Amino acid sequence: MKEIKTAVLGATGLVGQTFIWLLSRHKWFDPVMLTASASKAGIEYKSGVEWSLPFELPEETGKTILSSLDYSLLSKLGIKIIFSALPSEIAISVEPKLRNRGFAVFSNASAMRYDKDVPILIPEINSEKIDLITDQGYPERGFIITNANCSTTGLAVALAPLRKFGINKIFVSTYQALSGAGFAGLNSPELRRNALPWINGEEEKITKELAEILQTETQIMPFCVRVDVPYGHLETVWVEFDIIPETFDIQQAWNDFTFRDFELPSLPSNPVKYLGPRVHPQPKMSFEGSPPGMQVFTGRLKKENNLIGFVLLCNNLVKGAAGGSIENAELFIRRYGDNL
Repeated sequence: MKEIKTAVLGATGLVGQTFIWLLSRHKWFDPVMLTASASKAGIEYKSGVEWSLPFELPEETGKTILSSLDYSLLSKLGIKIIFSALPSEIAISVEPKLRNRGFAVFSNASAMRYDKDVPILIPEINSEKIDLITDQGYPERGFIITNANCSTTGLAVALAPLRKFGINKIFVSTYQALSGAGFAGLNSPELRRNALPWINGEEEKITKELAEILQTETQIMPFCVRVDVPYGHLETVWVEFDIIPETFDIQQAWNDFTFRDFELPSLPSNPVKYLGPRVHPQPKMSFEGSPPGMQVFTGRLKKENNLIGFVLLCNNLVKGAAGGSIENAELFIRRYGDNL
């Protein structure tokens, strides 16, 4: 496949860096424009970024000159697809303008996530939702597709194959990595050797987004905690089902869970991987799997009375953010690529 020219907006933030790392390894996309704040425009990426991923900055990308967002330049460069790592307060005005100019926008921001014609897309769960882009006017104009919230994503992937048992209630506690709060989280002295038992807006996002993605009116009762680990959101989950399964039924459902519609480079053959040892999964494993960071790991599966409990791990920067957007773009190309 010929590489498609893309732009990464907000390229120096943590999600933007994750886009850079993933796209440097991707055969479909060529990130020819990286944007940052006006104060960084005109300098090399390696000079304008505080690189914080546990991998080296890709050498060629480091030489790329950062730009301010220029709508006309995007068109002149032949860019078709835009990956947005913009803060929501900026995305809410920028992303609709990009859509109106005909660009395909794959966004990590929550700004447009709850518009009725903007899909919250996780291909292995609700690939049919991509067709909502026609309600936005595609192909006559562009569109916006969003990720779910990073803590919602891992939970949705783990629960999707269990819907056949009839999910009645979900109790979830999240232990969310510092990087989920951006540089402010990684650099916060308040969070060192500490845990904060409240994250603004997270519990509401889980409740709203999970119901939309799984198409359920199930009761969802979350607690969200910020913990002192750099990467990887860990979650403990209890589920009440209409049909009470055994633990081996749950494992089998995860093992059988695959995506058969299209082959997507960023989608694991098994989106959920169960780990047997009682001490797994752990946040330090969040960049493991194939592709790295894109699998949801589960463990500690048990049954108590009529409830099934387990632990899950989701890489908040990869599967829960940049990798999820790239996976969504891959689905778009498979479904609508003839229009590019």
